[in-house]
Amino acid sequence: MIQSIYVNLPVEDLQRSRDFWTKLGFSFNEAFCDEKALCLMLNEGSICAMLLKREFFATFTNRAVADHSTTQVLLAIAVESRQQVDDMVRTALENGATRYREAQDHGWMYYDSIADPDGHQWEIMYSDPNQLPT
Repeated sequence: MIQSIYVNLPVEDLQRSRDFWTKLGFSFNEAFCDEKALCLMLNEGSICAMLLKREFFATFTNRAVADHSTTQVLLAIAVESRQQVDDMVRTALENGATRYREAQDHGWMYYDSIADPDGHQWEIMYSDPNQLPT
């Protein structure tokens, strides 16, 4: 059974990344933070994003590292309400994120899409399984 997930993402500026995610209400596991990396806690103890300086990230792969003009992965964060989706996206946009797609409302699922300051694409979503079409 999986105990935790670590997503590794290349970033240009660690301080900018720290400031951005802190303003969105997230914390960091300082035991895994240094001048090359930040450990962003997406869900305390189980889901982390390792934000690695681009040069350091490149040491973990023999492939080219994706830049802002390509998409290699879409990340989705599930939150507790539609309002939390809107609040988080608004805060992200106020702090350097860009919108890459308009919000989508499927009745049972609502989400909005942002790219963080390093161009990583994130979907902030809320879903209500009780509203699934039958």
